[in-house]
Amino acid sequence: MKEVIVIKDLSFRYQGTNFFSLKNINLKIYEGDFVLLAGPSGCGKTTLIRLLNGLIPHFYKGDYIGEVSVYGLIVKDRKTYEMAKHVGMVFQDPEDQLLSMTVEKEIAFGLENLGYKREEMFKIVNEIIKLLNIEHIRFKSPYLLSGGEQQKVAIGSVLAIKPRILALDEPFSNLDLKSSYMIADLLNYLNKNFKYTIIIAEHRLEILVNLINRIIVMNEGRIIFDGTKKEVLSKDLESIGIMEPKISKISKILSKKYNFELCLTLEEFINNFKKIYEINRN
Repeated sequence: MKEVIVIKDLSFRYQGTNFFSLKNINLKIYEGDFVLLAGPSGCGKTTLIRLLNGLIPHFYKGDYIGEVSVYGLIVKDRKTYEMAKHVGMVFQDPEDQLLSMTVEKEIAFGLENLGYKREEMFKIVNEIIKLLNIEHIRFKSPYLLSGGEQQKVAIGSVLAIKPRILALDEPFSNLDLKSSYMIADLLNYLNKNFKYTIIIAEHRLEILVNLINRIIVMNEGRIIFDGTKKEVLSKDLESIGIMEPKISKISKILSKKYNFELCLTLEEFINNFKKIYEINRN
């Protein structure tokens, strides 16, 4: 597997604070990974996301120890606009990155700043609008859209620059459940069909558990678990304030009394329950 992000011995303390938000982080992300970054509030998830395209240390100053590289590029030695071609950032509140009067112009905004020719820009905007199925809101103001639609447009404006990595910081926090699943399905489509590497910091595990291939859990600035979803969900996550998916939580409870396996889907749970039922009946 090809390494696309490598973090070595990374510690970071924001300017004006007396504690390190990240402590000795060592991490590798591979091409095509769909990674959930989980942990309680203040654990360092957002800080880690900001490292990936140079927001740290170029916009958020502080004590920076160690190294972050993306596709072999040392992030702290590159301009943020240069790293944006490799890592697309989507923030918690989509309105923070919506600047234009229409959806079409919003998607074209980054391309204009990078000096794309008009014909090529128009072609890319059309491709993104078709990909996201947002033709019906093409000429609407982003500020008049629903939260889910705004998040789609924010993702579209990032995709237009054609990065290979998407980093999202709690994109569901201001969305209702329906909109959250809509965005999750979009991310899954991008990952499975276009091989985007996706890192998403999010506390609502239930929405993503069937889509991701890896979970990284942080607490107090450190990575404490990193593995497949079954490996990580087998740990006691609720003791550090992480709400587990209901299916895995119930199957853990049943495992204390029966030989019940950890389940992540309803189908797994039903099949496992049938096995236990047959064994106990006989």
